[in-house]
Amino acid sequence: MRIIGGQWRGRRLLAPTGKDVRPTADRTREALFNILAHASLDQAPLGGSVWLDVFCGTGAVGLEALSRGAETCLFVDRDVSFARANFTALGASPAVVQGDATKLGPRTLARPADFAYLDPPYGRDLLSPALESLRAGDWLAPQALVILESAAGEDISLPVPFKLHDSRVYGAARLWFAGL
Repeated sequence: MRIIGGQWRGRRLLAPTGKDVRPTADRTREALFNILAHASLDQAPLGGSVWLDVFCGTGAVGLEALSRGAETCLFVDRDVSFARANFTALGASPAVVQGDATKLGPRTLARPADFAYLDPPYGRDLLSPALESLRAGDWLAPQALVILESAAGEDISLPVPFKLHDSRVYGAARLWFAGL
């Protein structure tokens, strides 16, 4: 696993092994950032943006965003040990919330996020409660783009007022693009 583009391009990231861990694949991250660069989803520009990497695991998606010019990224997960190891390896020191993504509480960032990437463990119905937590805590800017990752065959339901813009399948994963 590595950073695909930007200032840390080509740098390797630590990733745990085992069936219970599923970091977002290089190919999926590359496709995601190509979509953000070239598709018209009415999102903010990547440069200078604020990101949330929720259920961050290794932190690969948020680190990719920072590498490509995001101003800041907040990383959220119950276990942030691999993300912290990757921050150290890259010389980064972003903000981290170690805790339950479905119970975030009020926003601690200076301004709401332009992008939120949510990649919960598949099949555990955590997307809707996490989205509700983000909305209720004022974590998302009014025009924020929310990217959700699920198993390719998994269907999701978005809580009101989230609206689905698009979805795409990459191997075993599906990326869903939504907004408020």
